[in-house]
Amino acid sequence: MTYHFSKTLSLPFDEAITRVTAALADKGFGVLTTIDVQATMKKKLDVEFRPYTILGACNPQFAYKALQAEDKIGVMLPCNVIVQDKGDDKVEVSAVDPMSSMQAVENPALGDVAATVTGLLREVIESL
Repeated sequence: MTYHFSKTLSLPFDEAITRVTAALADKGFGVLTTIDVQATMKKKLDVEFRPYTILGACNPQFAYKALQAEDKIGVMLPCNVIVQDKGDDKVEVSAVDPMSSMQAVENPALGDVAATVTGLLREVIESL
């Protein structure tokens, strides 16, 4: 089983981030964190790295349900979505598959939440 859903787009990098953020919002997700990996690698290691951004996406309704079912599930939140430059004017967008990550948690109450969030994130990626 794969741990992500991905799609390659022919868009400028910044436009891809804008489109992904809007698609997430359309499905009830907000972006809680934005990590510019390229800038972080330059600052911390003084190395060049391709444009690569991690968006920490959260749907509050489902996060609340998951936290009610499992108080330590926050270690797996938010749902990460990455946007990375693949060269040749291609950008790849990938979202975590919550069903894969939730399998490590032995709590059946999370199953419905994980399945719903998986479906929503899959729809986000497919809509791009």
